[in-house]
Amino acid sequence: MKATLYFDGASSGNPGRRAIGVVLKTPTKTYKLKKEIGKGTSNQAEYYALIAGLMLAKKLGVSELTVKGDSQLVIKQMRGEYKVHDPTLKKLYEKAKELERSFKRVSYEWIPREENKEADRLAAEALRGG
Repeated sequence: MKATLYFDGASSGNPGRRAIGVVLKTPTKTYKLKKEIGKGTSNQAEYYALIAGLMLAKKLGVSELTVKGDSQLVIKQMRGEYKVHDPTLKKLYEKAKELERSFKRVSYEWIPREENKEADRLAAEALRGG
């Protein structure tokens, strides 16, 4: 099964309270996830959102996944275009790479924030406690 994953992380302060928003679109259904995830940086929140989305896709039996996000840092690190220097981000990156191996094919695409509105809205709602 093919699917498209949209992810976004948000933080109130950097570091500050964090939340994630995930939208996974399969051919038959759209799954949404929002959750507050404690304190940290916005880049950490982006990785947590990606990991949550990858875990959901794996659980649903997705084999080919297109990942779309507006975090240029995370997308470029996952593509191997940027190195991961921060130790905390490195652990999150390694977890995402481990999950990536669960799929036959995964591609990463940077999209402008305007094209990531649903995941952004979910993360913002979770940050507000909604």
